[in-house]
Amino acid sequence: MTTSTAEWAVRYTVELEDPGAHLLRVRLEIPRPDPAGQVLRLPTWIPGSYLIREFARHVQWLRAADATGPLAVRRLDKAAWALAPSAGPVRVELQVWASDLSVRAAFFDQQRCYFNGTSLLPAVVGQEAAPCALRILPPTFAPTWRVATTLPRTSGERHGFGDFLAADYDELIDHPVEIADFVLLEFEAAGVPHEVALTGVFSLDEERLIADLTAICAHEIQFFGLPAPMERYLFQVAVVGDGYGGLEHRSSTSLVCGRDSLPTSGMKGTPEAYRAFLGLCSHEYFHTWNVKRIKPAAFLPYDLTREAHTELLWAFEGLTSYYDDLILVRSGVIDEASYLDLLARTLTGVLRTPGRKVQPVVEASFDAWTRYYRQDENSPNALISYYTKGALVGLTLDLHLRVHSGGAVSLDDLMLRLWERHGRPLIGVPEDGVEAILRELGGEGLRPLLDLCLRSTDELPLEPLLAAVGVELHLRAQEGADDKGGTAGGGASKAPTGWLGATLAGDGKVKHALVGGPAARAGLSAGDQVIALDGLRCGGDLSKRVSKMQPGERCTLHAFRRDELLELQLEVAAPPVDTAWLRVAAGVSPEAEALRAAWLRGPVGLS
Repeated sequence: MTTSTAEWAVRYTVELEDPGAHLLRVRLEIPRPDPAGQVLRLPTWIPGSYLIREFARHVQWLRAADATGPLAVRRLDKAAWALAPSAGPVRVELQVWASDLSVRAAFFDQQRCYFNGTSLLPAVVGQEAAPCALRILPPTFAPTWRVATTLPRTSGERHGFGDFLAADYDELIDHPVEIADFVLLEFEAAGVPHEVALTGVFSLDEERLIADLTAICAHEIQFFGLPAPMERYLFQVAVVGDGYGGLEHRSSTSLVCGRDSLPTSGMKGTPEAYRAFLGLCSHEYFHTWNVKRIKPAAFLPYDLTREAHTELLWAFEGLTSYYDDLILVRSGVIDEASYLDLLARTLTGVLRTPGRKVQPVVEASFDAWTRYYRQDENSPNALISYYTKGALVGLTLDLHLRVHSGGAVSLDDLMLRLWERHGRPLIGVPEDGVEAILRELGGEGLRPLLDLCLRSTDELPLEPLLAAVGVELHLRAQEGADDKGGTAGGGASKAPTGWLGATLAGDGKVKHALVGGPAARAGLSAGDQVIALDGLRCGGDLSKRVSKMQPGERCTLHAFRRDELLELQLEVAAPPVDTAWLRVAAGVSPEAEALRAAWLRGPVGLS
């Protein structure tokens, strides 16, 4: 089947030109260009990743022609091109370098091709609301490659090359495309067909992965209520040696994971790496509702030419980060003890970040563009993550609502009201919209807690709230460089370990020196390269070497700052008491037991 010009305003054709050079060729057919001179524009950022990425910098060249011959092309700015006036149809061709092995841009080599439309497909300015056709040509060098995308198809076999049609430019760029000889898994959750397309070299227990994803997806669909907002869903998974990340789209998600993140035949339990991968899948899938349809008003419509600042990322990313692991236990994929371990690790990560005492979470949200996505050597001292702090804010508000209402209301009610008022009708959430609904649920007396959680750097009142649902919160010192929290540790029998208060790269170069830590007090700074400890060669293993020393012990460090040799005196300190672990308390009241069960089980009737 071939689409006619009556069905589309612009047709894009993608050709996989040169895998060795990572080059893709894109062609545009514009039947009705602006007679005054058509303008083309590539986005500067991709929704869900809040950084100006300048995708146009990867365009090698762009040319245009009409029936009379070549048209002059003039650059308007960093991401826009103006074509000379033409009365008839215009053809545009551009070549794009695609070598970003992430979920945000485009990648092409001999093993696979992946792209987001934001990286390849320029908008035809003035015609963004009109239908767009996309044709993907099969590569001659890879006859077994297939196509995985949720963009509606108009020609070609399922997973084959052919033609696709989007209602407008926004839809066109919200369906990433995976092209490879991928492994394809299929399952159904709450009546919705799902696919998982995996690329790379890996071993996999397909039945285990399908069972776990089915439980997660079915739970999230049932949580927000039928019908689901998508007719089908796709997980695109790039499996690499070492990697982690995801990006949400309206009916799919793109993921990168390490090989050890996947379940294998005979695997016992749910190892840490696989648990993290399931949490990532849960997180991006939850975004199908919270971000892709429940959106900040600042994102409606997306302006992809400039930053779109909002103070609400704590709610859209942070609350999603709260629910991603909570849904793992609610859906039965992990047990209660495993969930408490994950929660304690999140709390540990926040407590070990000095920036939590500097930056409130609403400021962290607003500053995502200029600070969180552009971190430097001082970031741990000055910033807090709206993901992790936002997750703990979600926990605080959820437990407070449950405890003070006797279990009558919870954060679940917030999410469902957001869905009914802003998601189903697609009405942007105003900057005070989330707090307004929370005050509906918890009363005006909730204001002080909201101020503390969102606009203060004070510690969150988690200990008494957890105790009210029968969970004990304990803090201890870190026991070694690999200690992420979540467990009780060695206790009194564990010998004190030394603490450096800095992170180093493998070559001994200091990445971060924490404010008030021993390294900073000794005069060590980010960028310094450690070469010796007490006269013996030392580099990236400095933290482990110091961890074997006693608090109060003194030692001599030698390091280069630029090309100058420094001799510094370091006094080893005891690690701060910032490592959290949680356990279910014994002998708690039936009311506390009931509150904890409702929290970890979720709304009645959900499996």
